[in-house]
Amino acid sequence: MLLFFVRHGDPTYDPDELTPLGHRQAEAIGKRLSRYGLDEIYVSSSTRAIETSIPTREMLKMDATILDWTNEKHAWDQLSLLDEKGNRVWAFTRSDIRELFTSKEIKALGEAWYTHPFFEGTTIPEGYLRIKNHAREFLASQGYIWEEEKGRYRNDVPNDKRIALFAHHGFGVTFLSSILDIPYPQICEKFNFSHSGLTVIQFLPRDGYVIPEVLTLGNDGHLLAEGLPTKYNNHLYF
Repeated sequence: MLLFFVRHGDPTYDPDELTPLGHRQAEAIGKRLSRYGLDEIYVSSSTRAIETSIPTREMLKMDATILDWTNEKHAWDQLSLLDEKGNRVWAFTRSDIRELFTSKEIKALGEAWYTHPFFEGTTIPEGYLRIKNHAREFLASQGYIWEEEKGRYRNDVPNDKRIALFAHHGFGVTFLSSILDIPYPQICEKFNFSHSGLTVIQFLPRDGYVIPEVLTLGNDGHLLAEGLPTKYNNHLYF
């Protein structure tokens, strides 16, 4: 199986919708995915994710399954905190948490990073585990059963499908952490993907088990192909 994870295009968050640039990015990723071909399309219930998926769905003449658990609003409610100025921000962007996430004590906790005393009394552990459990259930529905002790997926029935999920960054770092079995602090600090970025993960069976492999992370080749700006969240050029 190939899993195509797509972040939504350039948005306005209030109201929740794509900007004109975001619609052009959605068209670009649609052209790219329509060349690859897909068997199933899944979409967050947010408007910006749905709008990003529309060109792909139209080009391939496919319907999508809405997955509300992937909506970034739910992740935001649980994985954000107030900063020193009283503004609500993603917890992983706060300077004190970024310092904690790169510390030896967090690295020593590995998968159990959320048991650190810092997160006691917050909704961070609950939010992380909610997405992790849903992600594992989603892959199980595709035939990939997580084996905790072995750190890999059991695959009894081969699956050659190509599936796409249109969702979000704040949700996505937790989702990728969960399905790749990489501790969340490491994903937050060392991996990133911009608007309409395409991440491709291969689930290739070997002797009845699967260790997922990232073939590309946050790739923006479709933007280059269409002559669109390759900026990270409209801030930095590459």
